[in-house]
Amino acid sequence: MPSSHPIALQVKAVIFDAYGTLFDVHSAVGRHMGRVGAAAAAFSDIWRAKQLEYSWVLSLAETYRPFWELTERALDYAFARFPNVDRSLRPLLLEAYRSLTAYPEVPATLHTLRERGLKTGILSNGDPGMLSEAVSSAGLADYLDAVLSVDAAKVFKTSPRTYELVLSALPYSGQDIAFVSSNRWDVAGAAAFGFKAVWVNRLGMPDEYPDLAPSLVIPTLKGLLEGAPASAQSSL
Repeated sequence: MPSSHPIALQVKAVIFDAYGTLFDVHSAVGRHMGRVGAAAAAFSDIWRAKQLEYSWVLSLAETYRPFWELTERALDYAFARFPNVDRSLRPLLLEAYRSLTAYPEVPATLHTLRERGLKTGILSNGDPGMLSEAVSSAGLADYLDAVLSVDAAKVFKTSPRTYELVLSALPYSGQDIAFVSSNRWDVAGAAAFGFKAVWVNRLGMPDEYPDLAPSLVIPTLKGLLEGAPASAQSSL
């Protein structure tokens, strides 16, 4: 059965993925939707999908390029797939990606977790410059104890070396840490590493990776404060 406050009672730190979890990755295209046109949603989906695909392929090939470079490459691919979208939007879309909109519940959630005595932080594929600008533009710097980039490990999630960065930065064991992500593959990686993994299933997607199940499933980050909904899985 879900506990009433599964996070605050059972862990010492809550670490968040950034893109798609704290920041809306589709807000960059959303700011220019009128100029992108009818293909805006599909264009944004391709941009995001290729950005992630490139990170996985490079990691499997044991090579590394900064995530910002992959973001640029993925955007160029999206333009190639949608030749009717005006390429003069490229610098505007890239600028928007560096200041993505945070989901509305993010500041209050981070503030409340800190008030409850928990450490908070980010572990992201984003390179340090990307993360610094995103955190600053969203006004989240005062709510975070650590902002960690996989750039330090020169490999992308879900490599165990990326999650190890959290243990190097904080004086806790894996079971003292809740790792929160909206990306099911990231949740699987965190669960395999030994964190208490939390899946923010914003879109109500079916589960995957049954052998690497999350400890908790919530519809928004508010679930970290309110306890798990009746239908959620919880073992925290």
